[in-house]
Amino acid sequence: MTDSSPKSPPPLRVEELEMRYGSFLIQSDLTFHINRQDIFIIMGGSGCGKSTLLKHLIGLVRPAKGSVYYGETDYWGGEEASRQAIMQNIGILYQQGALWSSLTLAENVAVPLKEYSDLGAAEIREQASYKLSLVGLAGFDDFYPSEISGGMRKRAALARALALDPEFLFFDEPSAGLDPVSAKLLDDLILELRDTLGATIAIVTHELASIFAIGNNSVFLDAETKTMIAQGDPKHLRDHCPDPKVRTFLHRGEL
Repeated sequence: MTDSSPKSPPPLRVEELEMRYGSFLIQSDLTFHINRQDIFIIMGGSGCGKSTLLKHLIGLVRPAKGSVYYGETDYWGGEEASRQAIMQNIGILYQQGALWSSLTLAENVAVPLKEYSDLGAAEIREQASYKLSLVGLAGFDDFYPSEISGGMRKRAALARALALDPEFLFFDEPSAGLDPVSAKLLDDLILELRDTLGATIAIVTHELASIFAIGNNSVFLDAETKTMIAQGDPKHLRDHCPDPKVRTFLHRGEL
């Protein structure tokens, strides 16, 4: 007996997306979807538009053409209220962390809670402490960003991204500037958050160790043809992709 019940759409899908800065074409004909609880890797060579694609996915840049759907909602085709609801369901970890240097870690995590929740001061403090503990920073509530290491600052920024319990997490080069041990610890934390919180995660990265350790789905952007030339599990693409550009990128650690 076959299951004839309707299937829900992927949590995030991109259809025929075109990205431009003015008349300059960055990428076109991007069509892919991100499944629930994917750790989805956006990869490709320098200048291909990885971070620009991330900005389109999180609503910072309107596409020249095409659509970004969250479930059944067209982000750019809907009302402002629906866009705001989607934005509050998104957590973002920027490349440099972007913590407020004048605020403690707990105060940094509290910023989105003060802005978008109805919690009182004591509840906000409790939630901020809890989110810091989730990323391994229990007891560091009253430290300032300048008083902790780079890896710890990334974790604190991740705690802030988790403040509103988002369904979607977006990371821009999370391992940038970290030593290999700190980068591995961050990868392990991302996997743990995916498994325990059920988050759907998209990551811009060029770090092969991270790509293979945590990615289960991906898209490869090509700067020359200005479109995507591969998608799927990075390990499968490494071993079976027919495109030499993709194989070279994913095998470069062996060269």
